[in-house]
Amino acid sequence: MTTKTLVLLRHAKADNPPAVADIDRPLTARGHADAAAAGAWLSHRGFVPDLVVCSPSRRTRETWHGIALAMTTAPDVRYDEEVYAASARDLLDLVCGVDDSTDTVLMVGHNPGISDLSVLLDDTGDAEGLRTAGAAVHRFDGHWVECTNGSANLVASHTARA
Repeated sequence: MTTKTLVLLRHAKADNPPAVADIDRPLTARGHADAAAAGAWLSHRGFVPDLVVCSPSRRTRETWHGIALAMTTAPDVRYDEEVYAASARDLLDLVCGVDDSTDTVLMVGHNPGISDLSVLLDDTGDAEGLRTAGAAVHRFDGHWVECTNGSANLVASHTARA
């Protein structure tokens, strides 16, 4: 058995300019700074992904790009349309489909799905959900297909700002 690490990260603070579609909303200056801080936190603690599964929205892509600046290796990155409006169950299905040669996955997504997945995996997490650029790190021993309700302990969390 190998230990699998799943990092769930809500996108950083996004702007909401008029006449811009939701999927095209950019990060604010604070959002860019918080994404970089989240990347530094992940890298410093050794939570470096082998695979990134990211929503294709502009704010999630910009969040990943800010995080990537702190990474010492270049993971595989998959922009998956299913992450954009996914429920916790939909996101869990994506996690269960990850190849077992991957040890650490970073999923960059949106609330409520990303926060709900964290609580689904370990209900000791923050029931109020992840704040922008917030991360929840879950671990379990086994295969990705075995990741299910209550199977992945919350081992660390990060909030960019209180």
